[in-house]
Amino acid sequence: MKNQYILMSVVAAGLSLSACSDDFLEVTSPTDTFIEEYYTTEKSIDEALVAAYAPLHWYDYGSSYQYCSLNFVADLLGDDLYPNGSSNTDQPFLQLMFNYSMTPIVCCTGIWSDSYSGVKRSNDVIKYVNWLQEGVLTADKKASVLIQARLLRLFYYNQLWKFYGNIPCYFENLEAPYIYEQSTADEVYAMLIEELESIISDPALKEDWPDDEKGRVTKPLAYMLYAEMVMLQNDNSRYSKALGFMETLINSGRFGLMDNFTAIWDEENEWCKESIFEINYYDDNSVRGWSNQLAAGGSVAPRLWGPRSFQVNSTNPNYATIAAGWGFGSVPLHTVAIFDPADKRLEASILDMYANGTTDDPGWMATGYHTYKYANKLENNKDQKADADLGFNNNLRVYRFAETLLNAAELSLAAGSQANADKYLNMVRERAGLPATTASVDNIIDERRHEFIAEGKRYFDLVRTGKAASTLTPANDSGHYRTKGWSEDVRYFPIPQDNIDAAKGTLKQNGSY
Repeated sequence: MKNQYILMSVVAAGLSLSACSDDFLEVTSPTDTFIEEYYTTEKSIDEALVAAYAPLHWYDYGSSYQYCSLNFVADLLGDDLYPNGSSNTDQPFLQLMFNYSMTPIVCCTGIWSDSYSGVKRSNDVIKYVNWLQEGVLTADKKASVLIQARLLRLFYYNQLWKFYGNIPCYFENLEAPYIYEQSTADEVYAMLIEELESIISDPALKEDWPDDEKGRVTKPLAYMLYAEMVMLQNDNSRYSKALGFMETLINSGRFGLMDNFTAIWDEENEWCKESIFEINYYDDNSVRGWSNQLAAGGSVAPRLWGPRSFQVNSTNPNYATIAAGWGFGSVPLHTVAIFDPADKRLEASILDMYANGTTDDPGWMATGYHTYKYANKLENNKDQKADADLGFNNNLRVYRFAETLLNAAELSLAAGSQANADKYLNMVRERAGLPATTASVDNIIDERRHEFIAEGKRYFDLVRTGKAASTLTPANDSGHYRTKGWSEDVRYFPIPQDNIDAAKGTLKQNGSY
């Protein structure tokens, strides 16, 4: 079923934005120039492409002034994080999100607006390249720019599909009155997976980039997107191809597990051998601030997640440099309890405040435990030049090689290869210091939970395996803060009310919102 949709216009590309790497080009606004006259050079096309990368950085705090880090939001929907804050009215949309009680007015607008900004800018790049006279770009450069824009657009649409489901999906920007069809989630998937298969088959898509351009999209990113989408859709007709992509990465020799799980999250190990794709943030000369949250630089997410008024009373070096934060995202007691004490991931995943520090303002939903992976360490924003809160250099690890292995384990089981499933699963367990086991869907999903706390995987794993309704219930919340259980009716976020209003009754709202 399709409905007509009026999409609100988004900001044009090109205003002092950074792309993904610290050394990426910074953009100067094409002031006082007609747009068709401006986008006629290689430099201007590079600027447009940089602008298309920029919304990747906005999810933590972007165009809607909401804290919407993709990993944080997804984990609030699962069973491994609490929203917290100073009270149950601090960031109301996060509190309601945790309880599956958002409304079209109090809801997550940030992922919607930032993703559509990315779609718009990616579409612009493709349009501008086609304006160029022959010879302005070499054939290789033109092909590279176009494939980057297409894969960026796919990344943004994947977020919209995962979180909102039933969305308008278009590959050319809309013109007034910005009316377009709304597609069902299944229809969106069909369009996106076909486009992704075309992208993957394009020889212009690079396997890797030089160190000073890390953060640009690559074929390994496309492979991980493919597996994620196919598995979330339970599209078993494509499982074999997804498994092939995972095994290509495994056998490439480019990627591997870091020996020290804790070290993955250190700045010096960003883009380490375990990294498939990261969203880059940096504190060196970061100019991002409260008055210019879309500017280049650092992230606010570590400050948001940091324990309130944290003071160290421990000599443990993992805790000695942690600063106070705003107290969102504490770890429930039932999540702490899932870890075997021998699991090397425990200390690197969960910060035990009561054992290793003190807090004189625990706030709402406090448990004494916070996540450690994106800890707001003092040295991680020391070189920023604007607002310290938005200056943390913690890259967001979107896909890691551990996920490649666990994807391959699950897909191998589906293909009837128990030996390979065991092998891939136990590679992850061995790094964690745990004994080998026989792979099953249940223990692979359980392993993913231990491996990916605070990385935004758990909720979608529960949904795609049919475990969400029985797991995400008030009875399974040790703090008894969740009072409403999950149902298929709240699988997707409500579409923001201002978009419903703009559609003048022709846009169908998700679920029963």
